[in-house]
Amino acid sequence: MITTTNNNNNNNNNENEFVSEYVMNFDGCCKGNPGPGGSGAVLYQNGVEIWADSVFVGDRVTNNGAEYLGLIMGLIEATALQIDNILVRGDSQLVINQMKGEYQVSSHNLKYLYAEAKKLEANFIKVTYQHVYRNENTRADILSNEGLLKRTV
Repeated sequence: MITTTNNNNNNNNNENEFVSEYVMNFDGCCKGNPGPGGSGAVLYQNGVEIWADSVFVGDRVTNNGAEYLGLIMGLIEATALQIDNILVRGDSQLVINQMKGEYQVSSHNLKYLYAEAKKLEANFIKVTYQHVYRNENTRADILSNEGLLKRTV
């Protein structure tokens, strides 16, 4: 299911027909839960990769925390590129459903990350969230694992 957040209150589009010029995929990973973690995000314009990045996010993070940090880094870059209409895809059912408002954020550790992502969401006219399976999120998965390797000893 695709859910759209429309910040201009103009909800003319059928969410099942949503097509965006810009798509962002994000992912996070950790070895141990909690443990060392990495995050990654990639932006596409009309199916062509226009930006990708990965970061080491810490020595003791949860997988859900790393997922949120991947989402946040992608939203920050999309904002910097002045993208105002975006489809956000991730394989974390928890993060996607929390951002869609279908799940509550009960973890104290995730509340700050959720609030930060929601604050960034306000920079867009339209944000649509879509849960995808891991095989549809390969590039972001590779990036999050690359982020884990950026750990400095």
